[in-house]
Amino acid sequence: MLSFTIKDAIDVLLVALLLYYIFRLMKESRSGNIFMGIIVFIIIWIFVSKIFNMSLLGSIMDKAVNLGAIALIIIFQDDIRNFFSQLGAHHSLGKLVKFFYSPKKGDAINEDTIIPVVRACMSMSAQKVGALIVFERYVGLGDIEKTGDIINADIRQRLIENIFFKNSPLHDGAMIIAHHKIRAAGCILPVSHDEDIPRRLGLRHRAALGITQQSDAVAVIVSEETGGISVAFNGRFHLDISGEELERILTEMSVG
Repeated sequence: MLSFTIKDAIDVLLVALLLYYIFRLMKESRSGNIFMGIIVFIIIWIFVSKIFNMSLLGSIMDKAVNLGAIALIIIFQDDIRNFFSQLGAHHSLGKLVKFFYSPKKGDAINEDTIIPVVRACMSMSAQKVGALIVFERYVGLGDIEKTGDIINADIRQRLIENIFFKNSPLHDGAMIIAHHKIRAAGCILPVSHDEDIPRRLGLRHRAALGITQQSDAVAVIVSEETGGISVAFNGRFHLDISGEELERILTEMSVG
């Protein structure tokens, strides 16, 4: 006689939550149909091998499952990396990260970093010059920096505006600010495929949301179409904010 205990109920609930979370990630990366096909195959395999005990078909499917595990790692390597990246960068784990890593003075956002950026964003907003500036916090962005050109310069308003000037070769990419320096420009960010993003928002906004979903970074966006200033953090937007609001948000991030 089968017994179903509270531990079994918790086990089923946790598996269901895990599958739902993985499906959401797959759906965002447009791999949802493949994931559902894998689930259907696993269900059929369970019925064939474990319930109906079909030896021949079961053995064939057993081999497919064993080889399939390796194949899935190769096929979904980007999705798997994204899964663990989002898991590690989850807001609830922020205190754990800070426990193991206490940044030196100037590593995170501070006043000397904020003021030139705010002034530059206000100036670019008035001229409708598009910009995407990412502040590294506790999670390193070294792999993102390598996709652009390393600058490693002091943070100056005029330099920021020159980099994002429309005829500049680096204006389309993202600027990375870390360790009290402009570390790199022209960087490529992971683009979010979140379906809840308003359609009026362009690629810069999607890239800003993408990097904040995979790290604890703060991204500042200046819209080239409207001149609006927005901030993305922890996978969420603060849209069309003023210069004063931008300074306040970045100041809060410097102590958060």
